[in-house]
Amino acid sequence: MARIAGVNIPTNKRVEIALRYIHGIGPAKAREITEKIGIERDRRVSDLTDAEVIQIRETIDGDFLVEGDLRREVSMNIKRLMDLGCYRGLRHRKRLPVRGQRTHTNARTRKGPAKPIAGKKK
Repeated sequence: MARIAGVNIPTNKRVEIALRYIHGIGPAKAREITEKIGIERDRRVSDLTDAEVIQIRETIDGDFLVEGDLRREVSMNIKRLMDLGCYRGLRHRKRLPVRGQRTHTNARTRKGPAKPIAGKKK
């Protein structure tokens, strides 16, 4: 099992798919990494040599913000918005949807389970 950016990536999957297990790497970045190193699209992680794994690791460390650093940056950006007291920061602080979604109905993912209100039978 190859360990890249602190994540154990699965060995039986294609390299392009396995790299997506790393937080901050999606389809486009995974394709970009494999093309930059020169790995074929249908190669499996188990078929990679140690040198290729090291090359992938160095490419990710040098060119991309992934895992802990990315999570830290995102949380710092949200904290900055909350400290500023701007509209988006207030929405984050109240745990409501930030990007203009309706909250009269829906928004259960963000607001959590519905809380029953006493005395509202009629």
